[in-house]
Amino acid sequence: MTRRSVAAAILAGGRARRFGGTLKNTLEIAGRRIIDRQIDALRQVADPIFIVAPDAAPFVSLGLEVVPDVLPGCGALGGIYTAILRSPRWRTLVVAGDMPCLPAGLLAHLGRDSTADIVVPRGARGYEPLCAVYSRQCAGPIQQRLDRGLLRASVLPDGVQIEEVGPEMLAAYDPDGLLFLNVNTPHDYERARNLIESMPQERKRSYHG
Repeated sequence: MTRRSVAAAILAGGRARRFGGTLKNTLEIAGRRIIDRQIDALRQVADPIFIVAPDAAPFVSLGLEVVPDVLPGCGALGGIYTAILRSPRWRTLVVAGDMPCLPAGLLAHLGRDSTADIVVPRGARGYEPLCAVYSRQCAGPIQQRLDRGLLRASVLPDGVQIEEVGPEMLAAYDPDGLLFLNVNTPHDYERARNLIESMPQERKRSYHG
């Protein structure tokens, strides 16, 4: 795999009502914003990186392209669809903007050369579609789901080839069980902060990408 074989998209379209409007990906953990942690990891495996969000203003300082949803109001699946359509590469690594613990090693594993249309982790909760690689071949099947109002991102599109990254492989990147931790609520945020900031420095670095 080379960095130019896969692009990366950060989905940052949530309204963050439970955080009083504060963008979740600008929250700090161990002294760094979540989005900065993600970009540092993604830069090691993908090029270019862009952001899917309704408003570019909060991200101007990052120097990344920001694209709005092609079909607004379709949630995370609409964000994945937008990422696929607006990506300059055939394959795009899509990550949710509220996941602070995505190590570059896992992202590189997901982005390695593959003939599959989707390379997706499958853990104890099932598929993790908001940390997965999608080929442009997925655009049509996802559009069909969106047109029918079927917005669950956890249900993968029909008619595409899927490669799973299973629990045993994921465990190699996740000694602390934090891999797909997100910060949907203030409680989640405090938990993530406490878990990461209490780690020994060497393990903490693994979650900085």
